[in-house]
Amino acid sequence: MTDLEMDVFPAKLGLQQRVLPAYRSLFLNALAEACQGGLSVFAGQPRRDESIVSASLPLKAEVFQARNWHIGRVHSSMYLCWQWGILRWLNDWQPDALVVEANPRNLSTWLAIRWMHARQRPVIGWGLGAPPITGRIRSLRQWERASFLSQLDAVIAYSQRGAQQYRQIGIVAEKVFVATNAVAARPASPLPQRAEQFSGRPVVLFVGRLQMRKRIDLLLQACSDLPEEIHPELVIVGDGPALPELERQAASIYPQAKFVGAHYGTELQPYYRQADLFVLPGTGGLAVQEAMAYGLPVIVAEGDGTQSDLVRPANGWLIPGDDLTALTAALKEALSDPHRLRRMGLASYSIVANEVNIEVMVREFLKALRYVTGMEWEVTTRCDVPD
Repeated sequence: MTDLEMDVFPAKLGLQQRVLPAYRSLFLNALAEACQGGLSVFAGQPRRDESIVSASLPLKAEVFQARNWHIGRVHSSMYLCWQWGILRWLNDWQPDALVVEANPRNLSTWLAIRWMHARQRPVIGWGLGAPPITGRIRSLRQWERASFLSQLDAVIAYSQRGAQQYRQIGIVAEKVFVATNAVAARPASPLPQRAEQFSGRPVVLFVGRLQMRKRIDLLLQACSDLPEEIHPELVIVGDGPALPELERQAASIYPQAKFVGAHYGTELQPYYRQADLFVLPGTGGLAVQEAMAYGLPVIVAEGDGTQSDLVRPANGWLIPGDDLTALTAALKEALSDPHRLRRMGLASYSIVANEVNIEVMVREFLKALRYVTGMEWEVTTRCDVPD
């Protein structure tokens, strides 16, 4: 084991979020530990149609419950949000620095930025990036985004692609930081050992909520289209509204598929350890990093750009979304060469151990905080990093 030096922010930090999803709990706990003055999170509840599970784990951060007022559908170009209580939270908490969602459509965030700057305190935006805007009000939305981002003292992007987008629309390069989106800590266990050859049928694993946008229907069809000699045992972990339809489809086109229900936390360990390949054929899906921590190569459909920092030719296949031909070709290539698959699994483990994990994510947040505050502070903690 080697050591990674970690700063500690010697002041109070505020973090604004529209909602507080469960997958952010571990990161927020780690960030809170790195704030000597404490961390307070301001967040509200999602709409019922968003299928977002809110954080329920005990948080080391304080949580101030916002009251979200939604205008329009969340994924609509006309969506707006207002979070009641943000000024009361800022007055109560008095943060020395503030991190906000880099989303101009949350109108109350503009007010929070003005409140902070009136007191000569910095604000950092945290966001996906600045992808091209389309639609009838494209010009208005471009102006709105540029105006909003210009008020920020720095931005933290989810990915290298997002950082490049921020720079391309005019944000000074030194103000752009990258905290690659992570949902799991650095692997605490060594790389699982797998035989060089498959023991029987190769095992392909999916973990996630069963919704149609996950495109498990494509995965069933792709497995069916493979040569019979490499037909995998397909294990689908999860539950959700699409389960009855997917079970009907599987019975018709790929009866080898096993639906094992929803499992969480340590319950997932045997499924990851017994698998040979992890596949995420549709949008979303937070289990990719966890699968890589178990030494699994991955096939992932392209989405918002954050996948490209995790999935590379060394450890997997990044394929176009909704493309059955590409998915089938990637599965065939992966399952035809078990020796190569094991090497790719080793690369997956190395990526999440050294590059994409919560510890590295916190470190990048602290770099941005050092930049915007101009504070100098001592290195006070050390974290183990696998060799």
